[in-house]
This record gives sequence, structure tokens and C-alpha cells, in this order.
Amino acid sequence: MIKIKKVVIIGCPGSGKSTFARKLRDVAKLPLYYLDMLWHKADKTTISTVKFDNQLNQILRLDEWIIDGNYIRTLEVRLEKADTVFFLDYSFEVCLAGAKARIGMKRVDFPWLETDFDQEFKKQIESCFQDQVPKINEILNKYKKKKNIIIFKHRVEAENYINFLLKKVNG
Repeated sequence: MIKIKKVVIIGCPGSGKSTFARKLRDVAKLPLYYLDMLWHKADKTTISTVKFDNQLNQILRLDEWIIDGNYIRTLEVRLEKADTVFFLDYSFEVCLAGAKARIGMKRVDFPWLETDFDQEFKKQIESCFQDQVPKINEILNKYKKKKNIIIFKHRVEAENYINFLLKKVNG
């Protein structure tokens, strides 16, 4: 059967982390937590880092979980507790298209409805590729011998993985 119990899912905005996380949750029957839902309030403000860290630590103490979100500041804390990491390492164009496609859609992983795709959000995606991806790779490199790290370069790889798990579960 599936041996994953504590999973971290990371990738730039628009990569499909939350979609992949929901599919994995449905197959693996693990509870799913969205870091965006912890950090952001519906009024577009955020909670304090102390409150965020406390809530995250409560989740990390559980026996099973999937945690969706980059939040580089806490990535190593999550990796220490995780057994499996999925990095959706897609191209900028794929992530940009993914982010644009979700505009106007109600989401369970984000506390407000995004109604337009502004230049600030595009800059956040660009920043992810310039600043976060190198840091993610550096951090993952430190854990590559200790953790099950799966890196997808294309959406079809993630879909194939879910289908593989489905076949494994359904026999």
C-alpha cells in the first residue's frame, strides 16, 4: 500500500500544488492543510508569524498530513518532519498559465476570490523562479539522502504518478 504519511508539496504559484495535493489526499487518504489558508485571512491581511508557526507546529505533530505551500521560511521545519516531498518544478510559462486559469474560480485553498491577474502577481511568480526555486533546490539537495523527494518537470508526470497510486490502491 501507500507508505507516505507526511508529505510536503512545493512549487511556484500556478504550478498546481493544490490540485495535486487534493488528488493525492483522495488517493492516500491523508489530511490536507493549505499554508495559504493558515497565513491569509479573508480580508486579505495575514496573521502573525508567531501564530502561523504555532498552527504549523500543531499540524507537524500529527501522525499524518499533506502540507501544500512553499513558505520558504518554514520549509526546512516541514522537511525535517516529512517523509516525502513533491516539487512541481514546472516552467514559468506553465505556472503563469496555471495562475491565469484560476482567476475568478472559487478555491478551497485560498481565502478570497481572485478576480483579476495583476502585474504584482506576475512579479511574484517571476520572483519565485528567480529567488525561491534556487533556494528550494539548495534545501532539497541537503535532504536528498534522507527524504523521498519526487520532482516533476511536467504536469503529465504528476498525473501519471496519481494514476500509478490509484492502480496500486485499487489493485
